[in-house]
Amino acid sequence: MYQLQVENMSCGHCVGAVTKAVQAVDAAAKVEIDLASKSVKIDSASDLAPLTSAIADAGYPVVSAA
Repeated sequence: MYQLQVENMSCGHCVGAVTKAVQAVDAAAKVEIDLASKSVKIDSASDLAPLTSAIADAGYPVVSAA
């Protein structure tokens, strides 16, 4: 389980775009997004680097990851 802080998310479209970006890397990934705290939780077997790259490429900068 990865916990990320992701900027520029403000609406349902953003949630969909981030989820789609993650699932393009790992189709089986489970994604939970809290817009208020800009928190993204990802349950994935994939490494963190390609997931954060996909989110950033979608236009949502990852400011921290754990």
